[in-house]
Amino acid sequence: MPSTDFLIIGSGIAGLTFALKVADHGRVVIVTKKDDTESNTNYAQGGIAAVFGPDDSSSSHIKDTIEAGAGLSHPEAVQAMVSEGPALVEKLSRLGVAFTKGQAGGLDLGREGGHSKRRIVHAKDYTGQEVERALVHQIRSHPHITILEHHLAINLIMSQSGGEDVCRGAYVLEPKTGNILEYAAGVTLLAAGGCGQAYLHTTNPAIATGDGLAMAYRAGAAAANLEFMQFHPTTLYQDSLDENERSFLISEAVRGEGAVLRDLKGRAFMPEYHQLADLAPRDVVARAIDSELKASGDFHVNLDISSIGLEKFHDRFPNISQGCAQRGIDLSQNLIPVVPAAHYMCGGVKTDLDGRTSINGLYAAGETACTGVHGANRLASNSLLEALVFADRAATAAIKEKPEAAAVPAWDYVGSVPSREKVVIRQNRLSIRWLLWNYAGIVRNDKRLWWAKNRLQSIMDEIHDYYWKYQVSPDLVELRNIAAVAKMIIDCAIQRKESRGLHYNQDHPERDDVNYGKETVITSNDDSSKGNS
Repeated sequence: MPSTDFLIIGSGIAGLTFALKVADHGRVVIVTKKDDTESNTNYAQGGIAAVFGPDDSSSSHIKDTIEAGAGLSHPEAVQAMVSEGPALVEKLSRLGVAFTKGQAGGLDLGREGGHSKRRIVHAKDYTGQEVERALVHQIRSHPHITILEHHLAINLIMSQSGGEDVCRGAYVLEPKTGNILEYAAGVTLLAAGGCGQAYLHTTNPAIATGDGLAMAYRAGAAAANLEFMQFHPTTLYQDSLDENERSFLISEAVRGEGAVLRDLKGRAFMPEYHQLADLAPRDVVARAIDSELKASGDFHVNLDISSIGLEKFHDRFPNISQGCAQRGIDLSQNLIPVVPAAHYMCGGVKTDLDGRTSINGLYAAGETACTGVHGANRLASNSLLEALVFADRAATAAIKEKPEAAAVPAWDYVGSVPSREKVVIRQNRLSIRWLLWNYAGIVRNDKRLWWAKNRLQSIMDEIHDYYWKYQVSPDLVELRNIAAVAKMIIDCAIQRKESRGLHYNQDHPERDDVNYGKETVITSNDDSSKGNS
């Protein structure tokens, strides 16, 4: 039975940051479903928001973050992120991250929607990819860190101590052999990224199936604010898109450099929706585009890049230029067809300021966690910053509190029969994604949310029967997790009888601070879901 001091589930910026800090204090195992650089971090184009400009200040960044959070951001969490972020960004530079420099040799700072100053530290338009590259290089050279690529965590291993739930590690599937490993750990960190694959259209890679959220939920951990799914307003519109292909992201930084959204007749419509026009917060822009499309019957709007200039666009956004060319978009026309897509989960497993969840021995960081920073809406480019800061804080706490790994129970027997009904998995996965997109998408109402809840329950019953009958497989585990995340999103959305930030309900269009100026918090009330299998 393998054991380790620190077990990390996920290999994005949060997991890798945590791993590098704790590795000098014990053995570390990183479980990642795909290659070590496949994560939402890897696809982050915009950058990392941090105060470096001479005309900028921490108070300004804090103000912008709290305003975007629509009254639900935790001030102490925002303060920690903003104040500790710049030093950690500088540390990334020392670790080899090649951030783009300006003509004077300092950092080239960009600006994105919702920011009052230019404070986006970036590496062209592939910042996440560059951060991943540098961190993985450091990880691979550390003697105390083991990376289990192409392994999939199934469930957390739970026990009781002093009447409280304790996480003792995780059960991990090795898809090549079908073996299930019982990984005992003193500390377990959930850094498994987001859950965009629960929606039909998403910028997230295929691995973003909410595994960390679902495992924590089944274990009984508290989760919060799952109704706040951020839809990126501008992803490339394509006539046909494979069901497993992620939507190609057109970074918000493009609008930060001066691009303008127009309908197909050429009208610049954003001034009609917000005083910041094309630099309005993402939820405003996404709803505006959704409204325009529903009114016109068109399938997309256009992003006009003519004010940037093609030469500057190619230099500033080489990844986007290449991606558009590969997909047949002629940028010489200065128009990029765009539509919204599910992008970032602002809620997650509820944590304190040091990454602790409601379960002893279990930490969470990155998109899996709800630290309180984002509130009802994430300010652009705060995601990598939040992951960096709170993974660092969680590592500090875990080093101090690290318990010894204990013996854990063997994997409970599940189904032993190989499935010959994979069509069931595919059908249910598509059904859930369509259900969330149509009933719990950018604009919601009470009736559609309750329809979604009832229809999802019948799908979950079918998945439960299938799970206990057949051998565990990666696609079955992911389906089970997507279903759990969908349930969490719908339950949180039903609780919030108002419209705030990323949650817009047609039946409750106004913000209600008196009754709903707080988080929605849920835990699993199904005792059977808390078992190790």
